[in-house]
Amino acid sequence: MKILLVGEYSRLHNSLKEGLMQLNHEVAIVANGDGFKNYDVDYLIKKKYGSGILKRFKNAVYKIIGIDLESYYTKKQINALQPNISNFDVVQFINEAPFGCTAAIEKTIFKLISSWNKNTFLLSCGTDHLSVKHALDGKFRYSILTPYLDGIDTTYQSAYGLKYVQKDFKALHDFIFNSVKGVIASDIDYHIPLQNHSKYLGLIPNPINTEILEFEPLKASEKIVIFHGINSENYYKKGNDIFEDALAILKAKHDAKIEILTVRSLPYKAYIASYNKAHIVLDQVYAYDQGYNALEAMAKGKVVFTGAEKEWLDYYKIKEDTVAINALPNAKAIAQKLEWLVLNPDKLIEISNQAKYFIDTHHNYIKSAEKYITAWQAKI
Repeated sequence: MKILLVGEYSRLHNSLKEGLMQLNHEVAIVANGDGFKNYDVDYLIKKKYGSGILKRFKNAVYKIIGIDLESYYTKKQINALQPNISNFDVVQFINEAPFGCTAAIEKTIFKLISSWNKNTFLLSCGTDHLSVKHALDGKFRYSILTPYLDGIDTTYQSAYGLKYVQKDFKALHDFIFNSVKGVIASDIDYHIPLQNHSKYLGLIPNPINTEILEFEPLKASEKIVIFHGINSENYYKKGNDIFEDALAILKAKHDAKIEILTVRSLPYKAYIASYNKAHIVLDQVYAYDQGYNALEAMAKGKVVFTGAEKEWLDYYKIKEDTVAINALPNAKAIAQKLEWLVLNPDKLIEISNQAKYFIDTHHNYIKSAEKYITAWQAKI
């Protein structure tokens, strides 16, 4: 089949493309590269008004007449790409608004790309209408909206996806759900809000290409190396403040036993290389399942503090603290788990090996691609 993947978050579509190509399908990605992370794509949608004078001009135009120039520039690029992104058997959008445009322009882009191709599907990945509404309605014990709802984060409020519950994005959501052949969830955080929806095709675990991620068995060393990667715009949303508090508690008790590595807002290739020497990777707090960074770190043999809630344990039928460490939104609880590992380094090696086995079993990029093909073909 010819398959067009629209949008890119955290390398998901790249890994899926690699799996699909192993199955002899023809695949292309059209996306903006996911900002500073700068992922490889076949047809890059560039930003024109991202910084400096042009950004200030764009903001002024939007404030005065309500027109977002970046959105129109994105639509112009999509139109120019029509010969390259037409006549595919399957199109999958990674999100309801994969280009970061206004709702009206996202709808236009969705209609254009869908009209040029045969069968359109949607992936629930990243904040979208149902996941944000589920969180705002208090149906999660905690969620990525918790720092916003608790008033902790008053800076990067756009990071919480609140636009998705506004009237125009709700209309976009309804239009897309009525138009697509089906919707697939990428992990438990998106699976929960979609359960029992008529368009829901089920959860397909994130594809991880372990062939390009070298597994390095953990070795005993004088100090346990703990890696903390920070994306400044998602600082509170990812729970980085809680991780820093936990590290301060640990450092006060076991400074001689640990080494802490902290990096900020690195491009993808630099980020993934930066934690090679780490035993432990601190990923995120407000999640029920692992995101892409966590899964790739687990594939490389790291012990990851991330989402590993009861719903995830039940879904995969595994025991707590055997594959990943559930990072609760509580600095003392995280510090206690860190201390447990620092004082029991044999546990690090055990969890590392089990994490690698889990990725190979449930997140293999070729097996994942096969599941996507099965889901798509059932609705074509």
